[in-house]
Amino acid sequence: MTPATRPRPLVNLEDLEVREVASDRAPRGPNADRYDIRWAEIASRIGARKLGYNLTVVAPGKRNCPFHSHRAEEEMFFVLEGRGELRYGESRFPLRSGDIIACPAGGPETAHQIINTGDTEMRYLSVSTLAPIEVCEYPDSGKFGVFEDQPWEAGGGDEPFRHLARREDTRDYWEGE
Repeated sequence: MTPATRPRPLVNLEDLEVREVASDRAPRGPNADRYDIRWAEIASRIGARKLGYNLTVVAPGKRNCPFHSHRAEEEMFFVLEGRGELRYGESRFPLRSGDIIACPAGGPETAHQIINTGDTEMRYLSVSTLAPIEVCEYPDSGKFGVFEDQPWEAGGGDEPFRHLARREDTRDYWEGE
């Protein structure tokens, strides 16, 4: 990358465009109205390579994602505006502007979810390490997901691998071989 093509290494939060999730990834089912999935992607705009950054915006009474844990990636959140609640493992913590949250990789003990319990929009900066392959667990629903969002460069397909299942869906290693 030449200096002429390198992204500017900074962006102001006021210059970000907050977008809603794509319709094919929007929440579905009986609890869909509990979620507000809006964010502004930052990392690629400023040339980040090993960390993901975004500005997340959540309406009052909503949450951005299901209660989950990561096996590979670590996340940090910095509350910029609003009030809410952090579900973390089996605990709950009140949140307010200025709070910094660490969510290391792990199992159900590090599962996390931010809920806007205030009466105004909640805005927070999300930062995560980027792992080429991730396993997430969802304790509320008993699901897990395997995600490969960066297709292999040498001979790999164009489509990322994404699979959600439950432990009881397990197959024998030798089945069909």
